[in-house]
Amino acid sequence: MSSEGLSYAAAGVDIEAYERALERVKPLIAATHGKEVAVGVGPFAGLYALAGGGHLAASADGVGTKIKVAIAAASHRGIGVDIVNHCVNDIATAGARPLFFLDYFATGKLEPDVFTELVDGMTAACRAAGCALLGGETAEMPGVYALGDYDLAGFIVGLVEPGSKRDAVKAGDALIGLPSNGLHTNGFSLVRKVFEDVPLSHFFPELGKPLGEVLLEPHRSYLDDLALVQWKSAAHITGGGVLGNLPRCLPDGLGARLERRAWRIPPVFELIRKRGRIADDEMYGTFNMGLGMIVVVDREEVPSGATVVGEVVGQTGPDRVTFL
Repeated sequence: MSSEGLSYAAAGVDIEAYERALERVKPLIAATHGKEVAVGVGPFAGLYALAGGGHLAASADGVGTKIKVAIAAASHRGIGVDIVNHCVNDIATAGARPLFFLDYFATGKLEPDVFTELVDGMTAACRAAGCALLGGETAEMPGVYALGDYDLAGFIVGLVEPGSKRDAVKAGDALIGLPSNGLHTNGFSLVRKVFEDVPLSHFFPELGKPLGEVLLEPHRSYLDDLALVQWKSAAHITGGGVLGNLPRCLPDGLGARLERRAWRIPPVFELIRKRGRIADDEMYGTFNMGLGMIVVVDREEVPSGATVVGEVVGQTGPDRVTFL
């Protein structure tokens, strides 16, 4: 391993380059929007206004290179859970109830056992979320995917009920952290670089179980958790980590101040940081760091037992997320 610390960009994923590319195409995307589009590119879910009130919320995503870990471990069911829960969480930040889900599965050669495991995971997660697996596409693409490789993407549509309205976010509001159970579905290109010479069966004492089991822990759904909180805004902590996602749920002119010691960071993140000699900003800009969802609530509405991880503050500098 190089003596120089690792980064997500060095591992092949340049988030800043993606954001620059997105800015270039936003005008093209916006040109397709009619008056029914209430929210377009930017938030975690797009919103399409329905006649008579209410909105459809929609999102699409993938599982990323976590799939390479699943292939190496010959364990695929969790990947099906991952893609559904990732999409469910995205539209949940809009206050949407999932209606239906579709998948896109592409591979070099269809392996029925692998496909069955994936569908088993997707259907289990769909049942838990109360949505239908409505259909999808299965594509065999030899020459595009190597034998044994595959990719999985998901598309979800939910309903925001008519009359749904949330109070405006303001300085002084509390930030509640909903815990992750590990990496979820992001940062795996960097993770695979960190552990490239380590067998998935390796047991790190601080993890308490083999590395492969820790890395493949399925993405949590926060649908039920959000139903228990009177929240104003919510951030799903996915690609871009805490630093990239938390500002997406805050109005312009407001930022967030987080207390690092307010929540438990799962040991896998500290192991990644040490082995890769990764800077703190890189860690918080890549991973969820133990917070799968961060929600904004009024100070008077913080539920008993909730983990308050920080507060909304007026933005006084270029950094929208700062730490105590």
